[in-house]
Amino acid sequence: MDRRHFIQNSSYALGALLFSEVVPNGLFSNTEKTLITYPDSVSAILGEQVAQLKGSGAKWIYNNLTVTLEKSKTGIQVFIRSPNVSLEKVILNWITPDKTKSTVLNDHWERTYGDISWHPTKSEEMLPWYFMEIEGDETFGFGVKTGTNSFCSWNIGINNLALHLDTRSGGNGVKLGDRKLKAAEIVTISSNTGETVFQTTQRFMGLMCPVARMPADPVYGINDWYFSYGNNSEKLILEHTSLMSPMAEGLNNKPFSVIDAGWFATSPYHPDDRSWGNVGKSNEFFPDMAGLASKIRDLGMRPGLWTRPLCGKESDNKNLFLPINSGNTPNMPVLDPSIPENLETIAGYFKLYNEWNYDLVKFDYTTFDIFGNWGFQMMQKGALTQKGWHMNDVTKTNAEIILGLYKTIKKAAGNTYIIACNTFSHLSAGIFFLFRIGDDTSGNEWDRTLKMGVNTLAFRGLQHGKFYASDADCVGLTTKVPWEKNKQWMELVAKSGTPLFISAQPDAIGSEQKETIKKCFELASKKLPVGEPLDWLTNAFPNNWKLNGKNESFNW
Repeated sequence: MDRRHFIQNSSYALGALLFSEVVPNGLFSNTEKTLITYPDSVSAILGEQVAQLKGSGAKWIYNNLTVTLEKSKTGIQVFIRSPNVSLEKVILNWITPDKTKSTVLNDHWERTYGDISWHPTKSEEMLPWYFMEIEGDETFGFGVKTGTNSFCSWNIGINNLALHLDTRSGGNGVKLGDRKLKAAEIVTISSNTGETVFQTTQRFMGLMCPVARMPADPVYGINDWYFSYGNNSEKLILEHTSLMSPMAEGLNNKPFSVIDAGWFATSPYHPDDRSWGNVGKSNEFFPDMAGLASKIRDLGMRPGLWTRPLCGKESDNKNLFLPINSGNTPNMPVLDPSIPENLETIAGYFKLYNEWNYDLVKFDYTTFDIFGNWGFQMMQKGALTQKGWHMNDVTKTNAEIILGLYKTIKKAAGNTYIIACNTFSHLSAGIFFLFRIGDDTSGNEWDRTLKMGVNTLAFRGLQHGKFYASDADCVGLTTKVPWEKNKQWMELVAKSGTPLFISAQPDAIGSEQKETIKKCFELASKKLPVGEPLDWLTNAFPNNWKLNGKNESFNW
């Protein structure tokens, strides 16, 4: 069967999921030990060919391609062998009763984009990593454990559901050779009696990621981006820090002052783009990065900075770059993360930031720089990247290469707090201290903050403490955004138990703003329970929340 016929008859590739312990009149068992059954069929994409594997139960075969499944204590592990075969994808299929009346919660490959909600099932919808389902009075979760070696997504069809395991390297199939790939471990959950949907979903996050890497104390502070947008300098950073530091006086847990894009030497091809360039060298506006870190400490805050580690320099060996048809462009070359020499270079950047004595580093753009797509574009196109290109190492999957990059950064950074931005959520969990859970908020328009901020906190804040510390992005406190809206956003984040960062334009700060910031800094400096959206089942931008044991309402 060719690919075109396969896509036109997509129900062929879709399955549904059954639990191995079935209760009367239902699909699910209310026991933590419940395991899913083996799939009813398995297929694969090999170049332009779609192959139907033969077998049953735990073993499926097509020529030299073998897929085996092994039960673990929490689910089913999926192993793949494909010697001498370029393997793009393996699809596991189960048969299930009609689930078109169910309501599901989706997730995203990396950040969210204001598009997460509880909604009816859609046969065309891609569900990255996991999804939650409400059926009657019960809640169920279907997913894979974090740190997986393939990009995993679910698709719900009529009477069927499928798990897609994307094993490509770049835009082409991976060439595994003789090795055995542990592609994923499938896990599931069902609600306990008396448990809310939110509680079941949080519990599932802990099942997918058994050990989160959390900061010793809550992380909060300031960031210059939403009023400077890259037009910053040492002078501006010190003025901003001096303005905001008094509002955290007396707090044992000190806030961070994060220097955003604009500090490093720009590319000669893009002198006005202060987010692209040599991330190991500062520019004339920042003459002494180590000295600046010391000055920030003297003002009562902890220094942090932003970086874009895959920036290639025009002087680099061109063989170190990704091919042009990935995220790479001729004048903005991207380092290939599958090349050991590049990983050494990237590790060197984070060691340098440690030498400069920065306590927090936020790294950005790696997903877009590698694959040439933002997360929402991956969803729209139904693929991480375009076909027809590969990284230097064709023997590893994209997920393995990305994990190698993340682990390199983790090791080089040591105990420095890392905020991962524009990284893959399931591959970041358990590795980085903090994760930017949504796309950018705004210092220019409230509607964008509502979409990217409130929606993100409502539907990904529940990953806080389970995957990482969930950063819903800044409060862009400027004269362009109504204070009555920003005040509510600031108070919600401060009371939610998640990281609070404020990007405050000096002209927007008066006595009322100072008093509110002081109260919010005090709240954000303490460990609080994760905020629970109360109307999230029907409202993508919840107004009603349970915050530190109290019910509160907001007028967005």
